[in-house]
Amino acid sequence: MAVFSIVQRTSIGSANRIDPDYYQPKYLQLAKRLSQSALKEKGILRRYIHSAINFGAYSLCNYIVFVDSGVPYLYTQDIRDNYIDLDNLHFITPDVDELLYKSQVRDRQVVLTMAGVYLGRASVFDYGIHVNSNQATAKITVREDLLNPYYLSTFLNSLYGSFQIRRNKTGTARDNINLGQIQDLFICLPSRRFQLRIEQAVKLGRQKLFDSKQLFTQAEQLFLSELGLQNWTPTPALAYTRNYSQAARARRVDAEYFQPKYQEMLDRLSSSVRLDRLGKLTTYTKGVEVGSPAYTASGIPFWRISNLTKHGLDDDSVNFISDELYDSLRSSYEPQQGEMLLSKDATPGIAYYLETSIEGIVSSGILRLTITNDIPPHYLELALNSLFVQLQVEQDAGGSIIKHWKPSEVRKTLIPRLSPAKEVEIAGFVQQSHAARRETKTILEKVKRAVEIAIEESEDKAIEFIG
Repeated sequence: MAVFSIVQRTSIGSANRIDPDYYQPKYLQLAKRLSQSALKEKGILRRYIHSAINFGAYSLCNYIVFVDSGVPYLYTQDIRDNYIDLDNLHFITPDVDELLYKSQVRDRQVVLTMAGVYLGRASVFDYGIHVNSNQATAKITVREDLLNPYYLSTFLNSLYGSFQIRRNKTGTARDNINLGQIQDLFICLPSRRFQLRIEQAVKLGRQKLFDSKQLFTQAEQLFLSELGLQNWTPTPALAYTRNYSQAARARRVDAEYFQPKYQEMLDRLSSSVRLDRLGKLTTYTKGVEVGSPAYTASGIPFWRISNLTKHGLDDDSVNFISDELYDSLRSSYEPQQGEMLLSKDATPGIAYYLETSIEGIVSSGILRLTITNDIPPHYLELALNSLFVQLQVEQDAGGSIIKHWKPSEVRKTLIPRLSPAKEVEIAGFVQQSHAARRETKTILEKVKRAVEIAIEESEDKAIEFIG
């Protein structure tokens, strides 16, 4: 059924937009609800901020050279809803950081993604470190006597902020929003008391995330300590030789496969550690490819390798398929509770254990492992994500452009076995880590909904909802 709006020319106003997407009925309804909110203070964002800046001249990109360590450099994928992921940062030199002074991030600035698939994510930066950021991020400095930065980031992530960003976006190949459009976003301001309550809740969610990371690190360190690999770094080797018989047995002639570090790692293992093949502990089934023409704007998730992390499935950039296609595939390709998801292509070796079933279909680059032997699932999950297995993946995976880890090699992967008590102890840390991360997501989603309730109903009901 066709969806349309009839808009008078005189109502176009300062937006100066005549494209039909801008006047979708859902956008008009949300804009009306926002303007009629019971919250008394409202207006365009520029009234409540000192500045909104970004990168400066795009030609400055030519000076960016990434280094192994230096000044952290944020990409749009590092900005999440009300937190910043510091786990996979890029780095630039101090000289480049000075050149890109406009994109330096200050404490308590709101960082908002301005372009690409991650358009519209917002978070307050309060991590106490010096960082820089790429050209697709806006840094907003608020007038804190009027506007709390945590409230602003939550508002931007909420229904009433995100719809305005989607509505105002432009671009054909790549969606984007400019600084002027950001400053013209319409915002409702609740009381200082409510804004402070939002800040407290966001910080609680972030603390849970910090706890999650600490618990996972504790599990990793205990695991490596038991293996005798804690603080181990491979001995550099400028040259090494191997016999033809070794190359023939491995069916590999590339020098990278025979780097000494792989055998050095095995030689360092504690004598109390025994090794099992992954094929002895699990069976596997593959996912399926549906092809990009099958993707739909909404529907059932189609989980790709890019959605799989060692902490769970990231649904921020998930693709969808139709209900009909899902129904035809679900019996063979939908992950079930108790299975381990393991990537074998592109970024092979990422594992995540499913404590509950998930809705959706997994791509062919993901294996679904079923545990058939006596091993704590979360211990196996940690082992697969560990340095010990990641170096095996590095050695085995082939492909010059896209890495491929053959299922036959996956089955041969060595899994360290410890005492049952120690495996259970390590698994416990991993379980607690995942639980804390789920709490983070619950809290931050709840905070967004609380802002929406304050706009739609009242501050009191929103505070009651937060608890």
